[in-house]
Amino acid sequence: MSSAAQSQLVCSGCRNLLLYPVGATSVCCAVCNAVTAVPPPGTEMAQLVCGGCHTLLMYIRGATSVQCSCCHTVNLALEANQVAHVNCGNCRMLLMYQYGARSVKCAVCNFVTSVGASASATEQKFNS
Repeated sequence: MSSAAQSQLVCSGCRNLLLYPVGATSVCCAVCNAVTAVPPPGTEMAQLVCGGCHTLLMYIRGATSVQCSCCHTVNLALEANQVAHVNCGNCRMLLMYQYGARSVKCAVCNFVTSVGASASATEQKFNS
């Protein structure tokens, strides 16, 4: 095996992860023979798992949404600073939600936990 630097991308045909030598402009998949274009050098890529079919998707960092080429689901592409965490108000499971949301529903126990400014708004309703 060569010691040359390698990078990776997802095949545009079968969605397998492909390794390729740095500097290549396209990669031919050995599984499905699809040719996938390599993004220009310096392009930062990110990954997410499709919410519809659980396929690994790669996209250019900074995109706000990514459409899955397998099931056509449009996935929200959130950067690390655009998400927040809270413990479920019922089962204490750590939940992740989009920054700015007013509530988040737990996938484990289905409890809806209020987050952000909504708690103080509720207090003001009872105080007036």
